[in-house]
Amino acid sequence: MNTITSEFDWSTLLGLAKIMRLAFEGNNLAELTSQLLKRIQTDSGDAAALLDLSVVLQLNAQPQLALELQAEALQEQQLFRLQSNPAAASIHLLAIMGPGEVMANTPIEFLVEETDVKVELLYLGEGIPSPSQIPDHDVAFIAVCECDQNQVLLQQLADMMQHWPRPFINKPANIARLSRNCVSKTLLHGAGRGVGIVASDAHRLTRAEVQDLARDETRFPLIARPVDSHAGDGLAKLDNVAELVTYLECQLEAEFFIAPFIDYRSDDGWFRKYRVVIIDGQPFASHMAISQNWMVHYLNADMLHNEKNRAEEARFMQSFEADFASKHRTALQEIDRLVGLDYYSMDCAETNDGQFLVFEIDSGAVVHSMDSVDIFPYKAPQMQRVFAAFRQMLRSRIDRFSSKRAG
Repeated sequence: MNTITSEFDWSTLLGLAKIMRLAFEGNNLAELTSQLLKRIQTDSGDAAALLDLSVVLQLNAQPQLALELQAEALQEQQLFRLQSNPAAASIHLLAIMGPGEVMANTPIEFLVEETDVKVELLYLGEGIPSPSQIPDHDVAFIAVCECDQNQVLLQQLADMMQHWPRPFINKPANIARLSRNCVSKTLLHGAGRGVGIVASDAHRLTRAEVQDLARDETRFPLIARPVDSHAGDGLAKLDNVAELVTYLECQLEAEFFIAPFIDYRSDDGWFRKYRVVIIDGQPFASHMAISQNWMVHYLNADMLHNEKNRAEEARFMQSFEADFASKHRTALQEIDRLVGLDYYSMDCAETNDGQFLVFEIDSGAVVHSMDSVDIFPYKAPQMQRVFAAFRQMLRSRIDRFSSKRAG
């Protein structure tokens, strides 16, 4: 599969960004579900309706049925266009996707909304029919994220991209090294030591190995989470053996990431977590969440109803380059060298002594501009800077490729 062609049948998707935006704005998606079901009843082979409905079901916490519909859709069609594609596009982006839950792929659509970038999705993976030729495009983006399920596909893509006829963003082999234990090992034992980088030493353990931790009370407190979990699902701070035992009674998974707890409270007793997006080596602020709970997520942090916290986030965004990014420039540059990706994000914090604390490095975070402009007026301008930088990265890859080919 190394010949470019424009001769393809495409299914047209509503897409993740539009569906998630509806849900984010409080829509229960019942009307959309009804519309999609009517389409499927009319045409059981409507791959776009099946794939859109699978997203709706995932957002409505019906993962098993969602994945069944997704598998059915991908047997019918592997190539999809977005309804939101611009009429006059100057950049044609092909996102290479894999099957799985929403978090299994970079939500690329959010990064190019309301731009001149046309996005088309190509699904590859086990059991999915592969096209004999590559859809025409200007630049490709490896959207497949790191997780156990995607490791085989990422290896296959690493081989495939060596002969890809167009420029592409993000090396699959480097995405594959973004597991929590691999990232912490890289940062703790690689060249990242000594430049102000702190990371909790995460280990991947079997259930039996986690149970063995109960023999040593000195190991606590610990952070535990099931392998391949996201958004705090199954995440817990365990302060003693009793809490470990209770945790395992509730969490029935076979493997976990276990790491020492690092207390990152600021002097005022609040926890602050930052999401920083790296685009072509340049860091950008994506959001900042403030909470009195150590497990900080933007949706459960005290941001929506706390004007003081929003004002602090606004200052963080507005002074990011001169303050946060400047203060941690050496750490950010070293992390970028070690990660080796064109686009990714970091959930991070500052320790009480001012070091750069890394929680997670990922290529699949939702980087968006869905927040209310009335409540968060400072966010839209910042996210437009992020989106403009992403578009510029695409443009520079295309131009560089064209120059090299012309030379």
